[in-house]
Amino acid sequence: MTTVTEPAAAPDLAHRPVRVGIADDHESVRLGIKAACENTGFVVVFAAATVRELVDGIAGREVDVIVLDLSLGDGSLVTDNVHLARGTGASVLVHSIADRVALVREALAAGAAGVIPKSSPTTTVMAAVASVARGDVLNNLEWATAIDADRDFAKAQLGRRERDVLHLYASGLPLKMVAMQLGIAHSTAREYLDRIRVKYVEVGRPAPTKVDLLRRAVEDGILPGLDPEGGDGRS
Repeated sequence: MTTVTEPAAAPDLAHRPVRVGIADDHESVRLGIKAACENTGFVVVFAAATVRELVDGIAGREVDVIVLDLSLGDGSLVTDNVHLARGTGASVLVHSIADRVALVREALAAGAAGVIPKSSPTTTVMAAVASVARGDVLNNLEWATAIDADRDFAKAQLGRRERDVLHLYASGLPLKMVAMQLGIAHSTAREYLDRIRVKYVEVGRPAPTKVDLLRRAVEDGILPGLDPEGGDGRS
């Protein structure tokens, strides 16, 4: 059975500013996001017109969040760009025109942490950057629309006990506590968790880390979504 490495601890943002990278082929957008980040107290490590240029520019430096436009002028593919950006160790926040549903879905399937439309107020975009930097799931209207509109974004067929394990584990409980709460052995809980991950891989939505599992639980309605301000999205 495959062993899955747990994710590293979330960055200690209380003692340092959020570090941001920007990939957008419109100079005015790059300058606007850069200025907004700096006004918020974030550090913009590098900004570029392509993801490849961005990755080269931040080589050797740590970045918490990469703000990424979906459609770049170099003809690069969304999935490749998200994978390349995530390869730096940063989370990816898609910042694009909200009606590009197919591309939004593709970005989310590739592992983007969330979507924020270019029509959003600057304060909303900065709140989303901070939320993604903390490792929170950004579950907003654009995300929900992309999932609901695409039948290929299939839900994993989880059994009742698998859903119970995912609900508790993705909520933040250590696996040992999940097992205790459900009255099962730790090894059994681990088997359920491994089975859950396999099922998500089978529908093209891998979840190798605990944050990814949280994202899948929100997408599939097992947990409530989180809004950019850090709430649970419920009225």
